[in-house]
Amino acid sequence: MPSKKVLIVLSDADSFPLKKTSGPDAGQTVDQPSGFFLQELAKPLQKLLDNGHEVTFASPKGKEPTPDPNSVSLLAYAGNFYERQRENDLMERMKAENGFTRPRTFSSISDEELSTFAGVFIPGGHAPLADLGDDPELGRILRYFHKENKPTAAICHGPYALLSTKKAGDGSFVYDGYKITSWSDAEEKAVETLLGGEVEKVESSLRNAGAVMVEGVPEKFGGTTLHRELVTGGNPLAANALGDRFVRMISV
Repeated sequence: MPSKKVLIVLSDADSFPLKKTSGPDAGQTVDQPSGFFLQELAKPLQKLLDNGHEVTFASPKGKEPTPDPNSVSLLAYAGNFYERQRENDLMERMKAENGFTRPRTFSSISDEELSTFAGVFIPGGHAPLADLGDDPELGRILRYFHKENKPTAAICHGPYALLSTKKAGDGSFVYDGYKITSWSDAEEKAVETLLGGEVEKVESSLRNAGAVMVEGVPEKFGGTTLHRELVTGGNPLAANALGDRFVRMISV
């Protein structure tokens, strides 16, 4: 299989806004620690590398990405120490070999350079809520992949970044009418109960922009949704299936 280039979009944020509804900070918006969700990045990334593809990391300002603290716990891996170690080792390798600690800035990637990429992937974690949904340079990038019908993948909170297309070009949401699966409002409400605060809802935000949200039992347990060039998944359980589907799309 010929090697192809894939752009991986990351957030610069190490937290996301949480409007507290209980406790001493009730009524205030606080910074809740977050970052990229390790499994949602590592599993598709490993599949891309296993198939000989080259990856380039990019973010709004080129800061070193931060893992979501919850995603690196043994609980997130259901106690599977070896799986967690493999994925941590992969990220250490990326730091040494692939410029993971210094991502490209979105603005440094010209439209001409975008033509050299076969696809784009956006992992989740709550961090995209902080800086990806309203980034005009990311909007420009995603509009390019949409216009060229090039494979685009996003998982969990990653689909929130698709809203950035409203900040570029003519201001329209280019995924209007697309079937999309993301972290659901119901799942977010469970998180809100644990954190005692309100969080921006990915599902509702995309639906309000014009997306047709696909949520149900299959999507909760690892299913993915494909519509034209866009493949999406709802939570970490979809990471393997999303990676497989994305690899097949860019290999055509």
